[in-house]
Amino acid sequence: MTLSATAPLKHAGSLFAFTLDTMRASVRRPFQLKEFLQQAWFVASVTIIPTALVAIPFGAVIALQVGGLIKQFGAQAFTGSAAVLAVVREASPIATALLIAGAGGSAICADLGARKIREELDAMMVLGIDPIHRLVVPRVLATMLVAFFLNGFVSVVGVMGGYVFNVVLQDGTPGSYIASFTALAHLPDLWQGQAKALVFGFIAAVVASYKGMNAGGGPKGVGDAVNQSVVITFMLLFVANFSMTAIYFQLVPPKGA
Repeated sequence: MTLSATAPLKHAGSLFAFTLDTMRASVRRPFQLKEFLQQAWFVASVTIIPTALVAIPFGAVIALQVGGLIKQFGAQAFTGSAAVLAVVREASPIATALLIAGAGGSAICADLGARKIREELDAMMVLGIDPIHRLVVPRVLATMLVAFFLNGFVSVVGVMGGYVFNVVLQDGTPGSYIASFTALAHLPDLWQGQAKALVFGFIAAVVASYKGMNAGGGPKGVGDAVNQSVVITFMLLFVANFSMTAIYFQLVPPKGA
């Protein structure tokens, strides 16, 4: 089988059009509240345990790396602030995004892909029901909501884990660690991390829904769609993360600058 040189552009255009259709359908009434609540619980149930298992060692690794680097420069008084910046600005949104895409996104893609090969989506269209409005929009909004709260959870647990490991393993001073929180970090850093979580959740859900609703070839096609959705989501997440970070640094100068 030969692949067209324009195939990636066609897929990118289709994904962009699907994204616009999803955004347009999100403001259409009636809102599928029951489906939204069910999907929010579903996404949370498949991501909360991996998040809990990752958050503590993730924060510990950040604290050990940042603490060791800060110690080399003789600036131990800023260890807490540097760790908070690393966790809240970058580490927590990225960890949340990877978990949402790997666990929640793959589950969404598999669910919609199974509906596609069973021709349920075609049946809905015959009945005059828009699958994007009925199925995709609740999943996208639910994923964004769960990503928002998961990011806050990872941030809190990461900072607490960093505190414990810094004090226990690196002989840090508890009072100095906590007192330095506001030396470099400020409130817009937290809002930036939460905004990243919302955007990352949106990207993960849209890509997963798109690949699931365009799956074909039976169960093997669904499995391939799941794999492709995770890979595409990871690529888009890192691009979005770089773009949002660059814009943030242009709009909000570092504290003390």
